[in-house]
Amino acid sequence: MSEWLTRRRVETRQRWTSLSALSSDAILYALAALFSLGLGMYSTANAQWHWGFLSVGPYALAAVLAASSVKVSVRYQTRVRVGLLSLVVVGAVFVPLAMEVHWRTEQPTRGFAQPEVPVIERAASDIVKYGSPYESYWRNGRMVNAVPHLPTYESFFPYFPLMSVFGIPHAETSTSSPLSDARVVMTMMTLLTGGVALFMLRATRRQKIRVAQFLVALPTGALFLSTGGDDMPILALSLLGVVALQRRANNMAGVTLGIAAAMKLTAWPLALGALLVARDVQGHSAWRRVALWVVSIVGVTVAPFALSSPFAFLSNVVAFPLGLAHVASPAASPLPGHLLTDLWAPVGHLLTPLTLLVGGYVAARYTRRQWPLNLSQLLAMMAAFSTVLICAASATRVGYVIYPLNFALWSQVLAEVREPARELAGVS
Repeated sequence: MSEWLTRRRVETRQRWTSLSALSSDAILYALAALFSLGLGMYSTANAQWHWGFLSVGPYALAAVLAASSVKVSVRYQTRVRVGLLSLVVVGAVFVPLAMEVHWRTEQPTRGFAQPEVPVIERAASDIVKYGSPYESYWRNGRMVNAVPHLPTYESFFPYFPLMSVFGIPHAETSTSSPLSDARVVMTMMTLLTGGVALFMLRATRRQKIRVAQFLVALPTGALFLSTGGDDMPILALSLLGVVALQRRANNMAGVTLGIAAAMKLTAWPLALGALLVARDVQGHSAWRRVALWVVSIVGVTVAPFALSSPFAFLSNVVAFPLGLAHVASPAASPLPGHLLTDLWAPVGHLLTPLTLLVGGYVAARYTRRQWPLNLSQLLAMMAAFSTVLICAASATRVGYVIYPLNFALWSQVLAEVREPARELAGVS
C-alpha cells in the first residue's frame, strides 16, 4: 500500500510539472473559483461569504484567459501570467477588501471583518490609553475587564504586543475611516514585504510567479487579506526571512524573523529553525548572529509588557490560545484534535504538548540524519510538522493550512536553486 501511494504521488507530481505554466495557472484559478463559490454558498461568516461571491468572477475569468492562452509563444508567457496575476489581485483582493472595509464602516456590527481585526484595533487603542494591550484576562474563575457587548473570546489579545501596530492608525483616528482599518495596513505590509522578498528571491520567473500566487492571489492569501487574517504579514515576513537565509544575509534574516516572532507565536518555529541553517558566505554556521537579532527584538518589544502585568500577559498569550482560560475559542475547526477533545475534554490539554514532544523527537532524528540541514529540507520538515500540529491541536483554524502550503512550495523552489555565491558578503 505504501509503495502504491508513493508511486501515485510521484506520477501525479510528474504530470503536474509536465504542464505548461499557463495550463497549471488555469487549473489553479479554476479550483480557486470553485472554492470561492463554495465559500459564498456555505460559509456562515459574513466577511467570508461576501468575499466568496465577489471573487468567484475574477478567478473564473483568469482561468478562462489562462486556458485560452496556453498556446501563446513562450516569449510572452511571463507577461500573460503577470497580467493574469494582477487581474486576480485586483479582483480578489483589492475590490473585496475595499467593499468590505466600506461596509464595515457603514455597518460596524454586521461582521464584515474577522474577529482578529477589531481585536488588533482595540489592543492598539488600549496601548494608547492604558499602556498595555492586555487589559482583559481570566482570574480566580472570572473575567477581569471584559469588553462589554462582545463575545468573551474577543476580549483577549492572543498575540505579542508588536501585532498591535496594525491597529495604530485606527487608534489615532478620531473618526472611523476606511483607511484606518487594520486590514488595509496588514495588506500594505504583506504586499510590500512580499514584493521585496520576490525581488530578492533566487529563482526563475515561473517559480516567483507561483510563489506570488500562493502568497497573495489564490484563496491561500486573497481570502485572508480581504477578511482580516493576521497571518498574512507573518507569512510575508517569513518569506523575506527565508530569502535572506538563502542569500546568506544573516542580519536581514535575524531582523525579519525577529519582527515576525515579536508579533505571533506561529513565527517561532521558523525563527528557531533558522538557527539550524543560517550560514555565512564561507559556509560556516551563523546561528549566533541570527539568534542575537531575534532575541533582541522579541525581548525589547515583549519584556516591558510581560513584566508590568505578567498574569494578564500569560492569560492572553498562553492560556487563552491553549484553551486554558475557560473560554471557548472561535478557532475550533472540526479537525481530529478538536473532535477528540469534544469526546473527552482532558485530551485537549494533552494533544498539543504530546504532539510537540513527539514531533520534536522526530524532527531531531531527521535533522541528525540529514545534517548539515539545508534550507529546503528545513522548510519541508516544517511543512510536515505544522500540518500534524494543526490537525492535532484542540482548537485551531483550518486556515492555518496556509503555513504548510507555503512552506512546502518554498521548499520545492529552493531545492531547485543553486547555493548563493560570494558576491553577497557585503549584506551578510
